[in-house]
Amino acid sequence: MAKNKDRSTEVTPLHSAEARLQTFFKEKATPKLIERFQYKNIMKVPKLQKISINIGVGAAAAEPKLLEIALQELAQITGQKPQIRKSKKAISNFKLREGQAIGCRVTLRRKAMYEFFDRFVSLAVPRIRDFRGLNDTSFDGRGNYTVGVKEQIIFPEIDIDKVPRISGMDISFVTSATTDEEAYVLLSELGMPFKKKIN
Repeated sequence: MAKNKDRSTEVTPLHSAEARLQTFFKEKATPKLIERFQYKNIMKVPKLQKISINIGVGAAAAEPKLLEIALQELAQITGQKPQIRKSKKAISNFKLREGQAIGCRVTLRRKAMYEFFDRFVSLAVPRIRDFRGLNDTSFDGRGNYTVGVKEQIIFPEIDIDKVPRISGMDISFVTSATTDEEAYVLLSELGMPFKKKIN
């Protein structure tokens, strides 16, 4: 006869179905959002829908290798293969041709999105030089927030000794919130370190 397993000694699988922050959102953040905004239906609670990371490499027009480096670094940071972004029109002053590769982008959803958010606020943001908090003025009026990162080396996945050039990126946090205030509270509950509360 098989013995009953002692569940107290069972180990949680390394690759669980949900990211830590995803579970936190459901169990901790959602009740606080409901209390704050008095939602009558849980479906009204704003959620993080996706995170888009964009790197512009305008200099790639003259030095194509710079785009290869950006692709490698973005893949290291996100764990996902980036998409190449191409110019929509030609600009002669910048020696730019239509359809020329000028950047790369990754869009994260679900578990990968929450894992990136967790690493971003816990590990990367504290490494920003002279960090005093993120500005809360970069909401778009529709519940989405974008932050510009000046140096890719704030991400621990990047080996600073192997970086040939310091470059930045734009990170957009897209939510289902209908107002900037709701999005601000949502991102704050998830750990986004803002400087001050928006009016």
